[in-house]
Amino acid sequence: MKKLRRLFGAAHRARLGVYLLALWKLLRHPQTPWLPKAVALFVLAYALSPIDLIPDFIPVLGLLDELILVPLGIALAVKLTPAPLWQARLAEAEASGERAPKLVWGALLIVAVWLLCAGLFGWWLWGVLARA
Repeated sequence: MKKLRRLFGAAHRARLGVYLLALWKLLRHPQTPWLPKAVALFVLAYALSPIDLIPDFIPVLGLLDELILVPLGIALAVKLTPAPLWQARLAEAEASGERAPKLVWGALLIVAVWLLCAGLFGWWLWGVLARA
Protein backbone atom coordinates (compact mmCIF):
# COMPACT_ATOMS: atom_id res chain seq x y z
CA MET A 1 0.00 0.00 0.00
CA LYS A 2 2.85 2.40 0.81
CA LYS A 3 4.45 1.78 -2.59
CA LEU A 4 1.17 2.52 -4.35
CA ARG A 5 0.63 5.69 -2.31
CA ARG A 6 4.20 6.83 -3.02
CA LEU A 7 3.81 6.16 -6.75
CA PHE A 8 0.55 8.06 -7.11
CA GLY A 9 1.52 10.68 -4.55
CA ALA A 10 4.50 12.01 -6.50
CA ALA A 11 2.59 12.19 -9.78
CA HIS A 12 -0.42 13.77 -8.08
CA ARG A 13 1.71 16.41 -6.33
CA ALA A 14 3.50 17.30 -9.56
CA ARG A 15 0.24 17.71 -11.46
CA LEU A 16 -1.32 19.61 -8.57
CA GLY A 17 1.66 21.97 -8.64
CA VAL A 18 1.05 22.68 -12.32
CA TYR A 19 -2.62 23.40 -11.67
CA LEU A 20 -1.80 25.70 -8.75
CA LEU A 21 0.72 27.59 -10.88
CA ALA A 22 -1.91 27.88 -13.62
CA LEU A 23 -4.34 29.27 -11.03
CA TRP A 24 -1.68 31.76 -9.93
CA LYS A 25 -1.24 32.88 -13.54
CA LEU A 26 -5.04 33.02 -13.96
CA LEU A 27 -5.35 35.19 -10.86
CA ARG A 28 -2.81 37.66 -12.20
CA HIS A 29 -4.16 37.74 -15.77
CA PRO A 30 -6.08 40.95 -16.60
CA GLN A 31 -8.76 39.23 -18.74
CA THR A 32 -9.87 36.84 -16.01
CA PRO A 33 -13.47 37.50 -14.87
CA TRP A 34 -13.92 38.42 -11.20
CA LEU A 35 -15.67 35.21 -10.06
CA PRO A 36 -12.94 32.81 -11.27
CA LYS A 37 -10.39 35.24 -9.78
CA ALA A 38 -12.13 35.09 -6.41
CA VAL A 39 -12.29 31.29 -6.46
CA ALA A 40 -8.65 31.08 -7.55
CA LEU A 41 -7.69 33.46 -4.76
CA PHE A 42 -9.37 31.33 -2.09
CA VAL A 43 -8.02 28.05 -3.49
CA LEU A 44 -4.49 29.44 -3.66
CA ALA A 45 -4.77 30.95 -0.19
CA TYR A 46 -5.81 27.58 1.19
CA ALA A 47 -3.49 25.34 -0.82
CA LEU A 48 -0.33 27.43 -0.56
CA SER A 49 -0.77 28.58 3.01
CA PRO A 50 1.63 27.10 5.54
CA ILE A 51 -1.33 26.65 7.93
CA ASP A 52 -4.17 24.21 7.21
CA LEU A 53 -7.81 24.87 7.94
CA ILE A 54 -8.05 21.39 9.46
CA PRO A 55 -4.63 20.36 10.89
CA ASP A 56 -3.07 17.18 9.47
CA PHE A 57 -2.70 15.56 12.88
CA ILE A 58 -6.50 15.10 13.09
CA PRO A 59 -6.70 11.47 11.92
CA VAL A 60 -8.91 11.42 8.82
CA LEU A 61 -10.18 14.95 8.31
CA GLY A 62 -6.71 16.48 8.32
CA LEU A 63 -5.68 14.75 5.12
CA LEU A 64 -9.12 14.43 3.59
CA ASP A 65 -9.60 18.19 3.38
CA GLU A 66 -6.61 18.52 1.05
CA LEU A 67 -7.73 15.57 -1.03
CA ILE A 68 -11.22 16.99 -1.47
CA LEU A 69 -11.23 20.78 -1.00
CA VAL A 70 -8.27 21.71 -3.18
CA PRO A 71 -9.28 19.61 -6.24
CA LEU A 72 -12.90 20.77 -5.92
CA GLY A 73 -11.75 24.38 -5.73
CA ILE A 74 -9.53 23.95 -8.77
CA ALA A 75 -12.39 22.28 -10.66
CA LEU A 76 -14.73 25.15 -9.77
CA ALA A 77 -12.21 27.77 -10.92
CA VAL A 78 -11.68 25.88 -14.20
CA LYS A 79 -15.44 25.54 -14.72
CA LEU A 80 -15.99 29.28 -14.21
CA THR A 81 -13.10 30.34 -16.46
CA PRO A 82 -13.54 30.67 -20.23
CA ALA A 83 -11.93 27.60 -21.81
CA PRO A 84 -9.39 29.41 -24.06
CA LEU A 85 -8.19 31.53 -21.14
CA TRP A 86 -7.72 28.49 -18.88
CA GLN A 87 -6.00 26.44 -21.59
CA ALA A 88 -3.54 29.28 -22.23
CA ARG A 89 -2.70 29.62 -18.52
CA LEU A 90 -2.36 25.85 -18.16
CA ALA A 91 -0.02 25.70 -21.16
CA GLU A 92 2.06 28.54 -19.65
CA ALA A 93 2.28 26.69 -16.34
CA GLU A 94 3.29 23.43 -18.00
CA ALA A 95 5.93 25.12 -20.16
CA SER A 96 7.52 27.12 -17.36
CA GLY A 97 9.69 25.67 -14.66
CA GLU A 98 8.26 28.00 -12.04
CA ARG A 99 6.69 27.04 -8.75
CA ALA A 100 3.72 28.70 -7.14
CA PRO A 101 4.79 30.97 -4.27
CA LYS A 102 4.09 30.36 -0.60
CA LEU A 103 1.36 32.69 0.52
CA VAL A 104 1.80 34.20 3.96
CA TRP A 105 -1.45 36.13 3.61
CA GLY A 106 -3.13 32.76 3.02
CA ALA A 107 -2.07 31.78 6.51
CA LEU A 108 -3.61 34.99 7.81
CA LEU A 109 -6.85 34.11 6.04
CA ILE A 110 -6.89 30.64 7.64
CA VAL A 111 -6.19 32.17 11.07
CA ALA A 112 -9.06 34.63 10.48
CA VAL A 113 -11.42 31.73 9.67
CA TRP A 114 -10.37 29.93 12.86
CA LEU A 115 -10.89 33.10 14.91
CA LEU A 116 -14.30 33.64 13.34
CA CYS A 117 -15.30 30.06 14.18
CA ALA A 118 -14.03 30.45 17.75
CA GLY A 119 -15.90 33.75 18.11
CA LEU A 120 -19.15 32.26 16.79
CA PHE A 121 -18.78 29.29 19.13
CA GLY A 122 -18.14 31.61 22.08
CA TRP A 123 -21.17 33.71 21.17
CA TRP A 124 -23.34 30.57 20.93
CA LEU A 125 -21.97 29.23 24.22
CA TRP A 126 -22.60 32.57 25.94
CA GLY A 127 -26.22 32.47 24.77
CA VAL A 128 -26.70 28.91 25.99
CA LEU A 129 -25.15 29.63 29.40
CA ALA A 130 -27.11 32.86 29.81
CA ARG A 131 -30.42 30.97 29.43
CA ALA A 132 -29.46 28.33 31.99
